[in-house]
Amino acid sequence: MKFNVGGADRIIRIIAGLVILGAGCYYKSWWGLVGLLPLLTGMFKFCPAYLPFGLHTGAPKPPPQP
Repeated sequence: MKFNVGGADRIIRIIAGLVILGAGCYYKSWWGLVGLLPLLTGMFKFCPAYLPFGLHTGAPKPPPQP
């Protein structure tokens, strides 16, 4: 599996996921489980929603050396 989530994007996803999960626990709502999506995509550095669009938020790969 190729990684397509970069550093800043990854940190934002993990923090947002934790905040949403925390809000779900605080308000005792099942909607807090939605926070698992950004949390897991941040932890695994892979977002399936990026695939159809060809997005990649990581650093560009250096060109191969001859």
